[in-house]
Amino acid sequence: MLRYFYENNLVALADHVPSDWEEAMRLSGEVLKQNNLITDQYVDQVIADVKEYGPYIVIVPGVAMPHSSSKNEGVLGTGIGFTILPGEVSFEEGNPEKNAQLFFMLAAKDSEQHMENIANLSDLLMTDGLIDDLKKVTTMDEYVAIMEKYDL
Repeated sequence: MLRYFYENNLVALADHVPSDWEEAMRLSGEVLKQNNLITDQYVDQVIADVKEYGPYIVIVPGVAMPHSSSKNEGVLGTGIGFTILPGEVSFEEGNPEKNAQLFFMLAAKDSEQHMENIANLSDLLMTDGLIDDLKKVTTMDEYVAIMEKYDL
């Protein structure tokens, strides 16, 4: 799956730590917008969902999986964008378990594709040591090395 991000130009390495989680969400949506998979409307809805339901998108410490309904009008196509920040942002003050540095933003035109993407991503993230290695990535060469190390 790391190869999928790389080969489809869906991986981005941020050059700064966003000032807050909302900026992080906008930043993580850029790679999907550049590939014409979502619009700003999609990102706005994901942010609104987090404000309403809390930081449910932080699935494990350090990893966020921003997503919204396949019915969201801002979805233009199906894909997952992967953004690596140089440091963590906080979603919930005083709760480091809700910090995130790796952002996998999902967009899907139908709920079946959406569930399949979530399952594939969950499998990927269970790979022992992968999350820690991805957090250290600062260049695309380092990303490729991780991709080859894990053969993913």
